[in-house]
Amino acid sequence: MSNEKRTIQLMDTTLRDGEQTQGVSYAPAEKVNLAKALLTQLKVDRIEVASANVSEGEAEAVASINRWAAERGMDERIEVLGFVDHMKSVDWILRTEGRVMNLLTKGSEKHCREQLGKDLEQHVEEILRTVDYALDKGLKVNAYLEDWSNGYRDSRDYVYAMMDRLKDSGIEHFMLPDTLGVMSPEEVTRNFGDMCNRYPDLKFDFHPHNDYGLGTANVMAAAQAGASAVHCTVNCLGERAGNASLAEIAVVLRDILGFELGIDESYIVTLSNMVETFSGKRVPANAPIVGADVFTQTAGIHADGDQKAGLYETRLSPERFARTRSYALGKMSGKASLAKNLEALGLNLSEENQRKVLARIVKLGDSKEQITGDDLPFIIADVMESGSYHHIKLLNCTVTSSMDIGSTVHIKVKVRDREYTATGSGNGGFDAFIHAMNEVLQAENYQLPELVDYEVRIPKGGHTDALTECAITWDCQGQEYRTRGVHSNQVFAAILAALRIINLQLHERESAGGVLAQFRSN
Repeated sequence: MSNEKRTIQLMDTTLRDGEQTQGVSYAPAEKVNLAKALLTQLKVDRIEVASANVSEGEAEAVASINRWAAERGMDERIEVLGFVDHMKSVDWILRTEGRVMNLLTKGSEKHCREQLGKDLEQHVEEILRTVDYALDKGLKVNAYLEDWSNGYRDSRDYVYAMMDRLKDSGIEHFMLPDTLGVMSPEEVTRNFGDMCNRYPDLKFDFHPHNDYGLGTANVMAAAQAGASAVHCTVNCLGERAGNASLAEIAVVLRDILGFELGIDESYIVTLSNMVETFSGKRVPANAPIVGADVFTQTAGIHADGDQKAGLYETRLSPERFARTRSYALGKMSGKASLAKNLEALGLNLSEENQRKVLARIVKLGDSKEQITGDDLPFIIADVMESGSYHHIKLLNCTVTSSMDIGSTVHIKVKVRDREYTATGSGNGGFDAFIHAMNEVLQAENYQLPELVDYEVRIPKGGHTDALTECAITWDCQGQEYRTRGVHSNQVFAAILAALRIINLQLHERESAGGVLAQFRSN
């Protein structure tokens, strides 16, 4: 079958099947706002918003959605799950001003026999009774064949007999679910394709579940086999392992299979964020399309290839989804990774300074998994004010802190060619470090100057693992000097700032004539 210019509908069931996710329950206002965004921003073809007879709150939400949709000519794009209960579900949907019912029927002989305690003939008679009542009241009717995947596998004669009785009943879409997510793509191709070929005048939807992680692959198979619509949820919400991800199937159907879709994919991430907020279910950082990290290149070789010729770029560009590509900074970074980040910040550095900054990034990467673009200005400022002299070097430092009994620091330092060890106690790790350091520096006839100001900050929008910048102002015999330290640990950022003032003072003292040579010493 040729897929050239073939269209396919997306039916989103985030607000119905997605709400069967453990711990997810949308407030009425949340459900209304998600429905509006799905239809007017993302522009999905249809949405399933609720199950009939759930609660009064649900009825109010569905009524609000239906009234809003009717004013915009979208009322037939709102669907509600109903049950084979003659008038009960139909009347509930009518009370909420609905226009479309998705009738849940048993597509499996085992379900029909064991759960309902009925044979096929009894079940079909009740289905037709409910459908006739719904049509008489002006509703459109679609029908789920629940557990169709197992039902077809166990007894396709049952499925055929059911379809033969229902095909002329006025049902518009027959929706074939892989209710337990047990099908392989090959089975979908074969079994779903058989249904399409056997009943060529009917419309078949495919409703996948993701228990084996095959939701997207199975949607591909169903689309190629002749599905008129496929079902999905935002962020793969749904019972157990969820349904097929809207973001994944949208790009796969467009990019891999060449289908035409009506959605505006630039809003996929917006909807993902809304659903994440309202559902409380977090999106993994590596989730395709919508994950925080999926448009971030980490390896320096990838950044280099992109810089030279876009070698690691694909049709799956971040710009399609109103996102941007980023290049992670860390121990795997190369010159190209740094160059890409400097370009994004509008900064220019000399080759020598780039080399120094990159060396600092790689070193920091050993203690912090990833350096962000927001961290970069801190690192640059830190490197730029570093001197080339290292009169004192911290060889080792252990900080032990407790809530009620203060802190203890053990240090090992090298001053010029001599090594010292010392222990200090204080009201916090940095205070304890200062005491230990002053003990070491007594032998050098030196004492740290008085601290005037101490400022700690992280980048805007930073996280708890962001780099910390500590800026300390010192009183050096009436003249103030400011040093900074950058580290992923707040105490060590302050320690680095302290080491910098020590190096400055020792250097000035040795150069005999600098302002800092006038410092008071013991």
